[in-house]
This record gives sequence, C-alpha cells and structure tokens, in this order.
Amino acid sequence: MDDYTALDPFFDVIRRGLDGLVDGDHFFDFFADDAVTEYVVTVPGYPRQVDSRAALMDLYRPYGDTIRLTGADDLRVHHDREQGVVVLEYRCHGKLVATGAPYQNRFVSIITIQDRKIVHWRDYLDSLAVVTALGS
Repeated sequence: MDDYTALDPFFDVIRRGLDGLVDGDHFFDFFADDAVTEYVVTVPGYPRQVDSRAALMDLYRPYGDTIRLTGADDLRVHHDREQGVVVLEYRCHGKLVATGAPYQNRFVSIITIQDRKIVHWRDYLDSLAVVTALGS
C-alpha cells in the first residue's frame, strides 16, 4: 500500500465515516471486487466510472505524483440503515507536488453497502477547486 500514502488522510476520513459498517483494514479492502465507482462531478481527463476494485486501485495509484494530502476533516455522516446507504460529506486538503501550492476540496460520497462491502460509490467534488489548483 506504499503507492497510496499520498491519500492516507482521505483513507482515514472514510474509515471514520464507515466505522462498524464495512469489513477490512484498508480503504480498498472495503470494496467488493466488482464494485462500481462513479464520478458524477469530475474534471477533464478523469473517468466517469470504474467497474472494479482493481480498476479503482489502478486509478488511485499515481495520485501522489500530483497531489499529496495533508489532512481530511469536516466529516458528516448520514446513514440509511434500511437501504444500506451512507452519505459522507468531508473536506481534503494538501499540496501540489510540482509547485507546493495548496489544494483543498469538498466531497460528497454516496456509498451503497451490501454484506459489509461497498458495492457502489458515487462521488461529487468541487471540480473548479481541482482545475484552479492544477492551473496554478
């Protein structure tokens, strides 16, 4: 998991938000092998959907080449136990690797859990924050 250390604050905030609801020790362990991850609000060049845990791992592997997160906070958790859906609101912040410029973004993740594994993840982010940070 050394390839993913740039995302550790994100992984930690998600672990806190899903505490007691999913099995596994690491963020990627929380996902079913065939989980679908959708990026509804995204940035140019980023996929709109990935269709497996392995594809998600591949997508996140080079993250640290561009942005290193230093924290994640402002977590809000909304849980519909009957539907197995959790909505997480949170903020991540860090620095751009190339310039040291600050990066901050807010997210809403809608997560469907079945048998203590994530089977669907729908993500919304502030795409302008990404474009602005990478353009600086």
